[in-house]
Amino acid sequence: MLTSLDDIKSLLFWKALAAEFIGTLFLVLAGCGSCIQGWPNGSHIKLLIDNSTVHLTHNYSTADIVQIALAFGLSVATVVWIFEHVSGGHVNPAVTCAMLITRRVSLARGLLFVVFQLFGAIAGAAVLKGLTPDELEGTLGCTLLGQGVNNIMGVGVELCITYILVLTVFAASDKRRKDLGGSVPLAIGLSVTMCHLFAVRFTGSSINTARSFGPAVVMGIWKEHWVFWLGPILGGILAGLTYENVFAVNASLAKCKGFLLSSNYDNDKYPAKTTKIRVIEEGGEQNLDRMKHLDLGTEKSKA
Repeated sequence: MLTSLDDIKSLLFWKALAAEFIGTLFLVLAGCGSCIQGWPNGSHIKLLIDNSTVHLTHNYSTADIVQIALAFGLSVATVVWIFEHVSGGHVNPAVTCAMLITRRVSLARGLLFVVFQLFGAIAGAAVLKGLTPDELEGTLGCTLLGQGVNNIMGVGVELCITYILVLTVFAASDKRRKDLGGSVPLAIGLSVTMCHLFAVRFTGSSINTARSFGPAVVMGIWKEHWVFWLGPILGGILAGLTYENVFAVNASLAKCKGFLLSSNYDNDKYPAKTTKIRVIEEGGEQNLDRMKHLDLGTEKSKA
């Protein structure tokens, strides 16, 4: 893994910071934009075009949960698709903190990624505010606890949904896995969609500290805002540690010890281990000839 000094000296590192800024900007713009409510019913709107009255038929009066879930899920998938090769497509401090705690990124990369994600979220919320009619701004998609949901419940919900997201990120980006194919960005986006379908009514489904921070800064709404820092970041860190040391293809006791004790820990030093099966033949020549016809891909020895 590159050190902080190596990162700072690299032009690709600053390119990655720009990617995190722009990616988070677009995520907040599109995602929070789907939360804007109060659009007038199309049946009451008339336009005069070439001296003819046209009645609008679209109804945008409700920003329902499915709309919000799909907007955030597809936004995340799109941004990851665009920027994964540049910065990893984190666009989420919880993901970056998980990568940092598992030593996948350097300290400088981790800290500056979070800073640029937060600034990107502020910029995205500011652009959204500038594009939205004043009477429709509302909270501009700020995340707030649902009715009857207290702080502890909110932290628990955010921890759980971020745990799911970050576990998906680590599993989808585990290059040693040979059992799954398909699109990594789509898998991550679908996990975001699933979590939103569950948690919008509970907490607004932040799942991303930057996504909550941007609208909060622009609108000045800070009610229970700490919930959307503690829950996602704690959930992300726990998910990263769990996957890396328990569920990863190369997870092992030696790797776990190295992670805890070695100052020069490197995930690539621990290759995936394959299970070998030794078949012991006890039935003589006849059984041995029969077993040779079985394509087990195993090592055979005659006892």
